[in-house]
Amino acid sequence: MKKSSGSYEPPPLERRENSLVILNEVKNLKIFRFAQDDEYILRHSYQFSDIILYSQKFPSDFYFFSLNTMKIELHHIKVKDLVDQYQDDAENGVVGYHGKLDIRPPYQREFVYKGQQRNAVIETLRKGFPLNVMYWVVREDGTFEVLDGQQRTISICQYINGNFSIMIDGNPKGFGNLTQDQKEQILNYELMVYFCEGNESEKLERFKTVNIAWEKLTAQELRNAVYPWPWLADAKRHFSKIGCVESKSGDGYITWSAERQELLEKTLKRISEKEGISIEEYMGQHQHDNNADELWQYYMKIINRIQMIFPKKRKEMKGLDWWTLYNQYGENSYNAQNLEQEIETLMLDDEVTNKKGIYEYLLSWNPRYLSLREFTDKQKAEAYEQCGGICVICGEYFEREEMHADHKVPWSKGGKTELENCQMLCRKCNLEKSDKY
Repeated sequence: MKKSSGSYEPPPLERRENSLVILNEVKNLKIFRFAQDDEYILRHSYQFSDIILYSQKFPSDFYFFSLNTMKIELHHIKVKDLVDQYQDDAENGVVGYHGKLDIRPPYQREFVYKGQQRNAVIETLRKGFPLNVMYWVVREDGTFEVLDGQQRTISICQYINGNFSIMIDGNPKGFGNLTQDQKEQILNYELMVYFCEGNESEKLERFKTVNIAWEKLTAQELRNAVYPWPWLADAKRHFSKIGCVESKSGDGYITWSAERQELLEKTLKRISEKEGISIEEYMGQHQHDNNADELWQYYMKIINRIQMIFPKKRKEMKGLDWWTLYNQYGENSYNAQNLEQEIETLMLDDEVTNKKGIYEYLLSWNPRYLSLREFTDKQKAEAYEQCGGICVICGEYFEREEMHADHKVPWSKGGKTELENCQMLCRKCNLEKSDKY
């Protein structure tokens, strides 16, 4: 067996006949894990004060517990109890387990399981295979919140609620289409759930650690785990819900995923940059605010500004970094009618190869955003032969690879990228010419 490095000496690892791994005598805790004849690596995480037990056969299979004061106790919860009083709505959130389980607390991400992952959870229940353990936090009022296992929990509840079907014997079947004995098999399935009691920091540390091996959390999802206060709940209401006002207002302009916190992260990143701080610093400063109005108003200023100066939606607008453009050019004055005329002309201009760059070009008047068409190798070769290797400005001779193809009449004055408008210049003369224009 491998041991962790450093001065810390891990506790002994025992293997029993029933393939149950027992990790003994760490602050009087006993932790159990089915090993399934697998070898495990025992590691210690100094950052979170955790013991982590990794499988060598299945790298994503692991078990850990904390050396801090968090109390952990194993319970077996039947699926029929889990789904009792299940509801998922914007006002009351996502709850289950007789109405006592908060399935999506503030630090949790939105539901991100893909169809194949979701279906695999149900197949696991149907066939009686073991499902990975879940963790619930016990609150002071006796209710619970999901610390780890939200995606599996929602998959189970949604299936029994009739939200989706799975393929059984070649036919799609929802829970309502199952025979009574098939329903009972799922409803009586016992989930392994660890009830955890501890302070707020211990809860968040554990959440960050247990998610290492599952669906990888985005940077913003991990930040949400650190600042689970009223401000975050309000920010997620604005930016992390499918069909929210902000997502609809940004239709046609913004590309994002509510489930993975992309809109929230992009808005946080740009407002933080504008204030000269990091996202973490911004969230830390506002975490105890009662609302996220400042963030919402910043985002809506961006959308309103886009709609004011570019009122006509085009597909090329979607996905641009409007946050950065607003920070750089938001205070400038523009004539929307003149801009629209320029857009129409540029969209039809074959010289412009990057149509999405038209918008930043019109805000900055920097032609590099247009990716203007360049002379082909054939055109360059013909132009070089015509000039005999002589730079038309300095009159010196140069090899072909030492020369640049240049527009006689620049694009800004109507010049086209064709042989008749091509001249060969040495590097020095071309750079000096570019600086003048």
